[in-house]
Amino acid sequence: MVFQVCPYRLPPASNLKASSGPLIKSSPFPPFSPFSFKFKRVSFEVTILQMGTTDTAGKDLTSSLVEKKPKVVFVLGGPGSGKGTQCVNIFQHFGYEHLSAGDLLRAEKDSGSENGTMIQNMMNEGKIVPSEVTIKLLQKAMVESGNDKFLIDGFPRNEENRAAFEAVTKIEPEFVLFLNCPEEEMERRILNRNQGREDDNIETIRKRLKVFLESTLPVIEYYKAKGKVREE
Repeated sequence: MVFQVCPYRLPPASNLKASSGPLIKSSPFPPFSPFSFKFKRVSFEVTILQMGTTDTAGKDLTSSLVEKKPKVVFVLGGPGSGKGTQCVNIFQHFGYEHLSAGDLLRAEKDSGSENGTMIQNMMNEGKIVPSEVTIKLLQKAMVESGNDKFLIDGFPRNEENRAAFEAVTKIEPEFVLFLNCPEEEMERRILNRNQGREDDNIETIRKRLKVFLESTLPVIEYYKAKGKVREE
């Protein structure tokens, strides 16, 4: 599956502010900051990991993750804020594997699994899929990856997601990258990106924005209070 990624530029990491302190003195990534790298339109492949199709299907995912001791960065922002674009940028230069919760859910929806219809209905309504479904997909993708550094894009979407992820996986994020983008700009980007997604229509976009403001912002505030948010 090939996606077209549109250019989107963040300021240098030295200009990013920690939510509870002064300007960050050093980037959370190595010296060459992905945020200052302006790149042309690119194509990239997303490997779809489906549940129950590999040798790890019967393993205890939580135990496997605990042994792996992965580093996790949550990438949060409203729909169309540039999460996927920035994750590709960071992946290309610093080796963090990009796990999109939305892509994993869409792959599961298309796989014909028993959860597929439920996922499709909830995504079409702009609603949040039950935590246990998304967490299991993320766990499986992390365990099966050869990497131990992950950018989790679009999750957690609410406080229940956050608490469940930490309780089940025993992982707290290194930090949260929050892409703060005006609503009008997010709407414009989504309507223009033409990825053929069923949920890229104005009615669903506005439902997703409402969910983001009501449910995801409290997650960001939770991590701000812990000094773990880097905001653009």
